[in-house]
Amino acid sequence: MLNIEWKKIELKFKSPAGTSRGILQSKNTYFLKVWDEIIPEVYGIGECNLFRGLSFDDQPNYESILDKLVEKPEFYIRNLASELLAWPSIRFGLEMAFLDFLKGGKRILFSSNFTMGSQGIPINGLIWMGDKSFMKEQIQKKIGQGYHCLKLKIGAIDFEEELDLIKAIRREFSKDILELRVDANGAFKPEDAFAKLDALAKLQIHSIEQPIRQGQVEEMATLCAKTPLPIALDEELIGVLNADLKAKLLDKIKPQYIILKPSLVGGFRASEEWIQLADKRYIPWWITSALESNIGLNAIAQWTYSLKNLNYQGLGTGQLFKNNIISPLQIKQAELWHIPEQNWELNSLKF
Repeated sequence: MLNIEWKKIELKFKSPAGTSRGILQSKNTYFLKVWDEIIPEVYGIGECNLFRGLSFDDQPNYESILDKLVEKPEFYIRNLASELLAWPSIRFGLEMAFLDFLKGGKRILFSSNFTMGSQGIPINGLIWMGDKSFMKEQIQKKIGQGYHCLKLKIGAIDFEEELDLIKAIRREFSKDILELRVDANGAFKPEDAFAKLDALAKLQIHSIEQPIRQGQVEEMATLCAKTPLPIALDEELIGVLNADLKAKLLDKIKPQYIILKPSLVGGFRASEEWIQLADKRYIPWWITSALESNIGLNAIAQWTYSLKNLNYQGLGTGQLFKNNIISPLQIKQAELWHIPEQNWELNSLKF
């Protein structure tokens, strides 16, 4: 008989993480353990990465849903797509844990050259919001580490100061040497978004994520139709729960890209549904993590590698936490690698 347990852990940032929603000092995440009582030493672990203020399932009864999994494990495992449709992070955590269990509880969910340590995944370097000097310091560090793609969080300081930063980068590095992406996290107002997109486009920016707040579908569709700078939907995908609604959203907005965060859209199968719909419409995509611990990041990275997507992926967030779970994941020369010789240290996950 299958069993489930859950545990909450507070992840603490090495340094404050600035976003347009505020400064993050720490965040809670939840772990699921799935095992068969006949062989308790073989167990799968999944991460339910609840992102406060952003996750569709950021609800007061979140932990009571986890308790239901404990009470009826086999029911929810069999019916996770339907019974947990409105709980994307829990659905992903259970999908992850059960797949890990089925594969022998070794944290190898998708065996590949990546998990064997013979190939890495090219990733972007993430530049957090902050004052101009702080952002400049991060940029110089990432370039020194060999990154060929940087993603800058913008929208928290004066827009002209942000433009000055990007201009300084472009004076030294052309778009052929350094790809620049920006993420506004919905910080622009619809009435001035186009002018800001035009200013950014002149600096040879690859794309901008979510320039205006999610849910403004008409305004986003207008922007995507007229933009001088490719727009990538990110938060806009959160809470769009079935294939028909996903197709309608893509057909209405017609974005230049979509960005998939499995923890926020409901896991591997839910993300693959988005991918199939995007491919049918010739909309490119890439994958990013969403401040998971190394448990979630490991699963997302393995799945991402299996997709053979050539874009730079956003999978570098595992380095952000000072109390992260020690794992085989390492960043080397701007690529995420899985080092088989490095064992997992799961002492903090004593269920």
